[in-house]
Amino acid sequence: MATDDSNDASSHANGWPPVDSSLVVCFGEMLIDFVPTVGGVSLAEAPAFEKAPGGAPANVAVGISRLGGSTAFVGKVGDDEFGHMLANILKQNNVDNSGVRFDHKARTALAFVTNRADGEREFLFFRHPSADMLLHESELDVELISKAKIFHYGSISLIDEPCKSAHLAAMKIAKNSGSILSYDPNLRLLLWPSAEAAREGIMSIWDQADIIKISEEEITFLTGGEDPNDDNVVLDKLFHPNLKLLIVTEGSEGCRYYTKEFKGCVAGVKVKPVDTTGAGDAFVGGILYGLASDLNLYKDEERLREALLFANACGAVTVTKRGAIPSLPTKEAVLSLLTHDAS
Repeated sequence: MATDDSNDASSHANGWPPVDSSLVVCFGEMLIDFVPTVGGVSLAEAPAFEKAPGGAPANVAVGISRLGGSTAFVGKVGDDEFGHMLANILKQNNVDNSGVRFDHKARTALAFVTNRADGEREFLFFRHPSADMLLHESELDVELISKAKIFHYGSISLIDEPCKSAHLAAMKIAKNSGSILSYDPNLRLLLWPSAEAAREGIMSIWDQADIIKISEEEITFLTGGEDPNDDNVVLDKLFHPNLKLLIVTEGSEGCRYYTKEFKGCVAGVKVKPVDTTGAGDAFVGGILYGLASDLNLYKDEERLREALLFANACGAVTVTKRGAIPSLPTKEAVLSLLTHDAS
């Protein structure tokens, strides 16, 4: 059964989103993003940069917490000023940081990121190696990971050892504890040795995830250039037998969703964008916040559509400010935008 993108905003006045929330543990990288002080320039043209905490899994953890959910972050930063700043930012945002480890030799990762005038994002990473790449399996907080009702991760932590082995071990701990596994590949081609290595690495854990969120660009990349808008491509190439929910984000246009029982699309919420950094992570935070409140959300299409509209609005609020973590919204800000959008 397919559903079109009729407006679900009115349902948010009727007690959605719910209040109770299960623990979401996010695993992976946390770093410092340097963002130009002005928009629409290349990195070379930028007159100056502002530092902002970032790293997709950490963004998601803060995003869920800011909405009122319960989250923890597991990863590694440098035993340096930036690393301790990041651990404190997690704490200030009510994210459990007891799973954060500090490396005494490697530095906290840095990324320079900009949205150029032509709409393309430009990245420059400093990870040679950075602390996040050096998390060992022996450093994992097994007890914390075991408590997760949802365990969320990306693919950047699969690129290098020892972090790759730690990532796979953490997934196994979570799965064995009954967690829902949530995967956002968050493709960063520059960080992989080659495009083939990226495709292989991302797909190596594909069939273990219960929930996957991907972008249209990632569909094209993972399928070797096929049409990301073709439902048959998505279902034949990317929907695996164990998958509960596959979400395709379409930027300001909204998202598509696929389950074993139904598929459809939910329209985006229109705003004037300032900086798209962190929009995808805000979206993931929004949908996992909803899922943590109702672990069977993906079985009920009406409730799933409400949650996806809420997640779209999370992304929309985020693009109205600069930087990822600083611009992640509160539940009040999201509901306010939805009410405004509905009227």
